[in-house]
Amino acid sequence: MSAADKVAPPPLPPAELCTGVHGLPKVLLRESRGSSAEVYLYGGQVTSWKNDHGEELLFVSSKAIFKPPKAIRGGIPICFPQFANHGSLEQHGFARNRFWKIDNDPAPLPTNSTSKAYVDLIFKPSDEDLKIWPHSEVRVEGLETLDYLDNLQNKERFTEQGDALTFESEVDKVYLSTPTKIAILDHEKKRTFVIRKDGLPDAVVWNPWDKKAKAMADFGDDEYKHMLCVEPASIEKPITLKPGEEWRGRQELSAVPSSYCSGQLDPRKVLQGC
Repeated sequence: MSAADKVAPPPLPPAELCTGVHGLPKVLLRESRGSSAEVYLYGGQVTSWKNDHGEELLFVSSKAIFKPPKAIRGGIPICFPQFANHGSLEQHGFARNRFWKIDNDPAPLPTNSTSKAYVDLIFKPSDEDLKIWPHSEVRVEGLETLDYLDNLQNKERFTEQGDALTFESEVDKVYLSTPTKIAILDHEKKRTFVIRKDGLPDAVVWNPWDKKAKAMADFGDDEYKHMLCVEPASIEKPITLKPGEEWRGRQELSAVPSSYCSGQLDPRKVLQGC
């Protein structure tokens, strides 16, 4: 067989699950032009990123300990649900020293992306994690930057500072002058509830959380994990009608499927009616 007749070896797959240091599973990502990356399922941590010339661009300590429960020193760690000791949990939270799973049904890559080397990882807290960090996998979009009355602080008026509403404790707020569309994103079930409303300028957001749930005779101790109250209303300026006048209020609820995109849903498309 001549050199011209030799068959080129098949190209390496863009994403390959293999074994890393001390038997820890990792995913190797390869791009057709030569760049590569590796991601350990332990911590969901990127530990290598090489350019087209094979030059390593990330630092990982030569003394890094790749043995749970010790976190990997270097790379791109995920500090969640807290940074450093800014909270009641262990340093930088627990996500960086838990095993993540590969999402076998990931969201599609953006249409303008030419890369085929990617992996979607999912981290699901264990029952033990939830005991030390009760949380919600629900977020509300459409109320950010708005003023609200906090019923837990004598109806004092504040301005919402977050990019979205997430829930880690009791909440009882009245949001004022809200938009006609509000999106409630359920990450766990990958769906979004959309509220469309008219004639109801405000919105109540309520969840009793654990302590108040246990104190309520007609509410299950753990039911706060499975509900969120988002109510269109007219509270700040009560509606007053003179004889012969009428008022109309309307609320429309819909549920649409959603998917993960870098760990988050995209509510903008929902709010824009897409």
